[in-house]
Amino acid sequence: MGRKIKLISILGQTGTGKTALSLFLSQHFPISIINFDSRQVYEDLPIVTAQPSVEEKSKAPHYLFGFLPLNKKVTAGDFVAWARERIEEESKKERIPVLVGGTGLYLRALLFGLSPIPKITEKIKEQIAEKLKKEGLSELYRELREIDPTYAAKIHPKDKQRITRALEVFYQTQKPFSAWHQLTPKESIYECIKIGLRRDLEELTPILASRIEKMIELGAIEEVRKAIEKYKDTTLPGFTGIGVKEIVAYLENKISFAEMQQEWLKNTRAYAKRQVTWFKKEKDVLWLPPLNKEDILSYLIDWLR
Repeated sequence: MGRKIKLISILGQTGTGKTALSLFLSQHFPISIINFDSRQVYEDLPIVTAQPSVEEKSKAPHYLFGFLPLNKKVTAGDFVAWARERIEEESKKERIPVLVGGTGLYLRALLFGLSPIPKITEKIKEQIAEKLKKEGLSELYRELREIDPTYAAKIHPKDKQRITRALEVFYQTQKPFSAWHQLTPKESIYECIKIGLRRDLEELTPILASRIEKMIELGAIEEVRKAIEKYKDTTLPGFTGIGVKEIVAYLENKISFAEMQQEWLKNTRAYAKRQVTWFKKEKDVLWLPPLNKEDILSYLIDWLR
């Protein structure tokens, strides 16, 4: 086996400046930026999902941003296949792949591979979908807590995608989802340095509030309005992200403008808190304040040597 491909990963909470750091590094290294954020893969919603702007993308090659229709569901397996292909290509060009994002599951799946879970049949998927329709999400979560309390404790009771996925796996294999996770390989297939950016939640909150206001100024509401007109169905996977669902509720006159902003901020803050919890489990993360760009650069120069 040859030498492992070297990767740089910039991870951490939403709003901590991961994009800015990646662009700073592009001034010093031949890098290619690869997204690992589950919301930023979708087209039609670049503002509300905080994707890099056209100007930012012009400063370095960017991949896996804004390429997927809103009606397509993304799995960790899909992401791994796309990202590994791109990493191989960029490595051949002697460019350093820099992974930027906040979806911890995607990063872990990329580095260590996925559990060997058998493919779920359409029959099982339809069975779980029918249960969801008849019984509701809270009942499905209650069932998951009974059959797989370990996994249920790790996810939010309203995380429809993860709850249904875990039940599909159990119904297909008669084995809890958490048991399959234990079969994941322990050694990374890449040599990856993880740069973690984090801020205290109280310090981060006004930054998130300001970012939401900026998104609204840039046209986030009109962006979602156009997406609704295009797809006609706000239950599609691409509409489930934070910011999108609050704007949808506002456009449907279910909440006021002020309530939309409040809910958007509250849910973003809660997401940032969950990200901290997830990334605390990651090993070998170099945690730094977001403003220490020169220190990060110096550290990476030494590592690349």
